[in-house]
Amino acid sequence: MIKYLLTILVALMLWVPNFVSAADPKVAFIYVGPVGDGGWTYAHDLGRRHLEKMGVETTYVESVPETDSERVLRNLARRGYDIIFTTSFGYMDPTLNVAKQFPDTIFMHASGFRTHDNMGNYFARMYQARYLVGMVAGMMTKSDKIGIIGSHPIPEIIRHINAFTLGVRSVNPKATTQVVWVNSWFDPAKEGAAANSLMDNGADIVTITTDSAAATQTAAKRGLYSIGNDSDMTLYGPEAHLTANIFNWGIYYEHIYDQVKNGTWKPSSDWWGIETGAVDLAPFGKMVPKNVQNMVMAKKAEIASGEFVVFKGPIKGQDGSTAIAAGAVPSDQDLLSMMYYVEGVVGDIPQ
Repeated sequence: MIKYLLTILVALMLWVPNFVSAADPKVAFIYVGPVGDGGWTYAHDLGRRHLEKMGVETTYVESVPETDSERVLRNLARRGYDIIFTTSFGYMDPTLNVAKQFPDTIFMHASGFRTHDNMGNYFARMYQARYLVGMVAGMMTKSDKIGIIGSHPIPEIIRHINAFTLGVRSVNPKATTQVVWVNSWFDPAKEGAAANSLMDNGADIVTITTDSAAATQTAAKRGLYSIGNDSDMTLYGPEAHLTANIFNWGIYYEHIYDQVKNGTWKPSSDWWGIETGAVDLAPFGKMVPKNVQNMVMAKKAEIASGEFVVFKGPIKGQDGSTAIAAGAVPSDQDLLSMMYYVEGVVGDIPQ
């Protein structure tokens, strides 16, 4: 009897679910936009290509509507991909549903908050880089009016608008940011029209929370400035592009790949900061003075070291009331649920 129990115990110790370890994991990605969008999806695809250069077998499906994502995910799981990265907030619940159907596949969802036995989520603290590019805008504006093209009014985007505005006003307290919403992640026509509208209202710098380079192209045509989003957009308007807040997803994707290959992966919620290199700035345009660059890079070092915290109080809300008390630092949950504007933002949050 004892020998029988020992045999079972050894067998249980040796058994692990298939998703815990794979000799050479195959990796798939689904994207909400086209790989050539120049922004969010392009940045994720650069991360995929980072894996490809390591010799990893990868595939991707682009421009997947959130309503069709479950079907696409099931197809990729049936094709034997060991890790599937789903790279849009709207893929969260579909990812969870399919993860439950394919327990031997690992699913990683970008920008959400749900986890499961075989599903984790990840993001990077882009608000840190947003603060820094806001500083650039605050020092480069002449009109003291800076435009922001909003994608969707969700906490992630509100947080980024606020961080950008805090950065602007840290160096230029007179400046304001004005938000125009397009209710889309990728719509170059709408984004270009929004950029023109903001510039017609006096903005001499425009930044985006959307995915295309239309605002940079529009600014270049009008002889004004832009700040890119998620990837370096200099190519689309070198004379207009001041810098950009960018993601470096490759280092994170390599991290997850190595965990799966080594059998150490566990479901988690990762939120990597600027100190990891997952968040950074694009090169400065030649029109950005050296003293501006130096101030921004010094602040970047303070954020990376923990000396400076973007959302540490006192911070006022849009109406002048206290949003974050002096000395207080919001929890990650507070940041992930942020749905109010800080002082200096002009516009409403759509309901």
